[in-house]
Amino acid sequence: MLLDSDTQLNQRSYYEASVTRPALNPPLQDTLSTDVLVVGAGFAGLSAAIELARKGYQVVLLEADRVCSGASGRNGGQVLAGYASGQEPFEQQLGRDQARLAWNLSMASVALVDERVREFGIDCDWARGYVHAADSPRKARALQHEMATLARDYGFVTDVATGADVQRHIHSQRYCASAFEATSGHLHPLKYGLGLAAAAQSMGVHIFERSAVLRLDRGAQLTAHTAHGSVNARFGVLAGNCTLPEYGPQVAPDIAARIMPVGTYIIGTAPLAPTLCQQLLPRNPAVCDNNFVLDYFRFSADYRMLFGGRVSYTTRTPANLQAVMAERMGKIFPQLKGAPIDFCWGGFVDISMNRAPDFGRLGDNLYYLQGFSGHGVALTGLAGQLVAQAVAGQAERFDVFASLRHREFPGGELLRTPSLVLGTLYHRLRDLL
Repeated sequence: MLLDSDTQLNQRSYYEASVTRPALNPPLQDTLSTDVLVVGAGFAGLSAAIELARKGYQVVLLEADRVCSGASGRNGGQVLAGYASGQEPFEQQLGRDQARLAWNLSMASVALVDERVREFGIDCDWARGYVHAADSPRKARALQHEMATLARDYGFVTDVATGADVQRHIHSQRYCASAFEATSGHLHPLKYGLGLAAAAQSMGVHIFERSAVLRLDRGAQLTAHTAHGSVNARFGVLAGNCTLPEYGPQVAPDIAARIMPVGTYIIGTAPLAPTLCQQLLPRNPAVCDNNFVLDYFRFSADYRMLFGGRVSYTTRTPANLQAVMAERMGKIFPQLKGAPIDFCWGGFVDISMNRAPDFGRLGDNLYYLQGFSGHGVALTGLAGQLVAQAVAGQAERFDVFASLRHREFPGGELLRTPSLVLGTLYHRLRDLL
């Protein structure tokens, strides 16, 4: 999930600048009892709360900061079919039938976004269209193979272009192959998240902001302690980065080593001419290349280029970030060289070792959702739906994901970052070949 990397960048987020937040939900100041406690008011937590409320459960949701102040309100806004890991972990660990079910669930996760936008009347600039792009012959071959495999094994058909034909999808000389699909798309993530929060509250969910969980007592009954209150619950759902020591008290240290925060960053230009936007991306898709350290971008509804990429492995912002990001954007679109940059922000994606989502249980009554690995805008909605079903005793679909085996990042807290840096440097060198 994308979290604040520093205060200055947070103040320059295009998403925060383009919404008016509702009044703060007051922090928890009392002792409450409820059916289900949800920790984290991002997409996953809000989705779980909505689905649990539909099933008649009383739900209390505790958020350490503001609703969608982390990943859910700061990401690239790309609503993606599939998984960051690809289908390989599902096929190798679970077999073809379960892998097909996982794929179908991924497709359902995108449909769920569309359904909720319509059901709750969320004005979030939701648009269909996505382009996978390759910038080298080797990456082009990999892209063509991946699309052919998805078509053969899962019936997922894309419009693949190579050479000069790529210009149909994206007007850039950078790419030698591309694949367009109309299932995935993009939206304004903070508008979407605030819409989900309003929907949850209308269904009776109690949301407390600025209410970080400092300690969680486990047992037949769960008790979450905040600075000024506590919540007793029959069931719990951990839906934020509450396992990571980088972001405060560890609510679930037993699974913390299975995810790793990796920084990623976005710039937003000043509004551009609509005709230029139409020229550069004729079908208004979101775009992402297939490099290990990737670039991703799209146009906002008010014609700004939102361009993301770069990585870091500490909480420190990379040097000359805005200039470096603008230079990368200009190499893809020379027409945007020198375009004014109005916004620059960033944060951290929580990745698992194999980039597959990590969902599961801790004991009989505590569930966790983590490791979305950059595919969280759509998948978090599905995760919330599945965990609500599991709480209600229907865990078959949740267990597709809970059955996946996940390894810890090597080296513990001290060495996992250097290990990941070395691994990424290797993949960066391969991207250049």
